[in-house]
This record gives sequence, structure tokens and C-alpha cells, in this order.
Amino acid sequence: MLTVQAQDKKWTLRECVEYALENNITIKQSALNVENAAIDKIDALGNFLPSLNASASNFWRSGLSPDPISGTNRTQTFRSSNYNANLGINLFDGLRNVKQFQRAKLNKLLSQYNLGKSKDDIALFVANSYLQVLLNKESLKVIEKQHAITLEQLKRTKDLVDAGVLPQGDLLEIEATSADELTRIVQAENAVLIARVGLAQTLLIKDYEKFDIAEQDYLVPSSSILNKSVDEVRSSAREARYEVQIAEQNKLIAEKDLQIARGAYYPSLSGSLGVGSTESGADRVVFNDVGVPSTLAPAPFFDQISDNYGLSYGLSLSIPIFNGFATRNNVKRSKINVKRTQFQLEQAELDLDSNVYQAYLDAKGAAEAYEASLVAVKAQERAYEYAKDRYDVGRTNAFDFSQSKFRLENAQSNEVQAKFDYIFKIKVLELYFGIKVADIKL
Repeated sequence: MLTVQAQDKKWTLRECVEYALENNITIKQSALNVENAAIDKIDALGNFLPSLNASASNFWRSGLSPDPISGTNRTQTFRSSNYNANLGINLFDGLRNVKQFQRAKLNKLLSQYNLGKSKDDIALFVANSYLQVLLNKESLKVIEKQHAITLEQLKRTKDLVDAGVLPQGDLLEIEATSADELTRIVQAENAVLIARVGLAQTLLIKDYEKFDIAEQDYLVPSSSILNKSVDEVRSSAREARYEVQIAEQNKLIAEKDLQIARGAYYPSLSGSLGVGSTESGADRVVFNDVGVPSTLAPAPFFDQISDNYGLSYGLSLSIPIFNGFATRNNVKRSKINVKRTQFQLEQAELDLDSNVYQAYLDAKGAAEAYEASLVAVKAQERAYEYAKDRYDVGRTNAFDFSQSKFRLENAQSNEVQAKFDYIFKIKVLELYFGIKVADIKL
């Protein structure tokens, strides 16, 4: 969570995007998946290595029991211990270990692609939220600017009414316009606050009420990307976007799973090597030349370990013959999954082509709409100046003048909306072209 005081900082778009990429929970979860995939790869590599296990036991026995060293039965209380080490190695398992390692590498790459997609999605969402704050702020400025004009006109109209030049109804009309603008200013201020809070919450900033973005003059970006053909953008998207790459990796993993499933048809061969020894604290029973037994103290520990040392080694071959159709069904399921991922890849390619084409048309349409809004604003500004001049000399009434000012305000609001809609859609198209959101310039 953010610890700096939000009121002391004005956030730029780049700072918002970079902060989101560092702190977003979804991205953190995707990063954990990458770490987990790396561990899985180490697991798969470990399958090629031999296994080594050691064991030791120590116990006491009382009563009639066989001596662990001599093997004779007698009533006694003694201690004995066993020490063993075993080495096992998989010599052949239908190449399943090889395929598992290859699958682990594919899965690690897939997790990296998913992380990249999460970053792109979050960055684009943050950029959209940021632009929404800008849009609402610009819309508020338009209304406030028009309200300032209204207040000036209200003062002038009041003077003219007091002088008997204009009727009282004109003053009431201007006052009603002023009251309506005040209401819309409050609504616009609320829209700015809601948009700022939404962006702050997206960034996981606690002090979201004081969070604000940098006040800058955001110019309309160059539309040079629209000079490229849609096929050129689509070709770049195939290389830059993660959707198709993720689908391709899923298909490769499914094919590798099929190979692993088929490996169960083959025999498996393993080797083992074991060493062990025993030691006992029981007294030794020895016989002299005439067969008379005598009892001696236990032999020294290391002498017993050396004398009782044993070695075992061998090979184990397992041949699958019948397991209730489990292997065959696993192979069939893997084949079905390969086909499914192939369809998903084809669908991802179709969706990407469709999205690129739609983004291209949206950007072109937004560019045309923005250009048209600029023309509309200029036309409405001329119409407003003409209406103002006529109103000042009493050639038109307050209602017609207010309508002209309202049309100008509406045209200016449409221009602001078209401007930021154009900016966002250009950035979406640039993202498909391979320009990361964090690198965009406004």
C-alpha cells in the first residue's frame, strides 16, 4: 500500500502504470505462478538424478529372542542397531522423464506469457481509468468556463433590465441558466472525484480521497499508426500479443502430455544399490575346543560394523500388460485435449484478427469524430459570438441566446469526449502494434 501522502504528489500516467505493475495483486499472483513453474522445472530435472536414502534404527529387546549377531536363541536383554543406505536410479521409463522436463520448460514459458498478458491488461485498464479522470476534469473546466461567461452575462443583463432596456424575463432566463450550470458543475465535480477514487483504488492506494493526477496539457497523439495497413498491424500483433502465444504454448503442452501418456505403454527399468550393517550390545557367547560356552563382552562398535557389512544390488524391470484400460484412456483423453487446444489456438488467432481490425476501425472512426468535433466547436463559437452581439443590442431574447451558449458548451464537451476517446483508441491500437502501455506518451 502507498505510504506517501497523496496530497503532496500529483501522479503522471507513467507513474500510475509503473506503480500498478509493481503492486497489483493479479500481477503478483501471476509472478508467483512463474516462480512455481520454475520449481516444477527443477522437479522435472531432479527425475533424472538417482535417489539416495539412508536409515538407522536402534532398539532394545528383553526375553527369549535370537541374537542379531550369532542367531542363537536365549533369554537376555540387549540393544541392537541397523544402518542402511540405498541408491536407486531410473534407467528407462518410456522417455517420460525427458518429456516431463520438456513440458516443464513449456509451462514456465506459458507462465511468463500469462504474466506479460496480466501486465498489459492492468496497464491498459489503468490508462483508461487515468484518461477518464482527465476527461471528467476537462468536462468540468468546460462547464466552469461557460458558467463564468454566464455570470458576466447575468451582470450585464441585470444592468440592462434595471435600465429598462431588456425585459425582466431575460434576467430570469439567464438566472435559470446559471442555476442549471451550478447543478451540472456539482455533478461534474462528483464525476471527477469518483473517477479519481476509482483510479486510486485500482492502484491500491489507501488515501484515495486525496489522490490526484498531474495537471498537464495532454495533446492529441500523432496518428502515424493509422498510416499503416491493417495487415501490418495484424502481423505485428501476432508477434507482440500474448493471446496467441498463450494458446500456442497450451497446444504444445497438450502435445507433450500426449507423449507422456504414451510413455506408459513402454516397460520401465530401474537399478538399485544398497549397503547395510548391524551392531549389537549383547554379550557374545563363544565355545572352547571342547564345546564349553563362555560369555564375552560385546565386540567394539566399529568392528561389528565392519564384520556385519553387507552389499546388495540389482535391476528391476516392469512390463505393463493390463491396467484396466487406464493407459489407453489416458492417451485418448490427451488426444482430445490436443484437438481442443488446436481449436483454442485457431480461435485465439481469429479473435486477435477481429480485435485488431475492430481497434483499427475504432481508431480511424475516433480520429474522424475528433476532427469533426473541432469543426463543430469553431462553428458554434462563431454562432455564439453572433448571438451574443445580437443579444447585446437587443436583437434577440435571452432564451435564444442561452440556447446558443448551450450548443457551444455541448460542442466543447463533445470535443473533450472525442479527444480522449481518440487518445485511448490510438493507444489500444499501439498496444496491438507492440508499443507497451508503459511506453506511451501523452
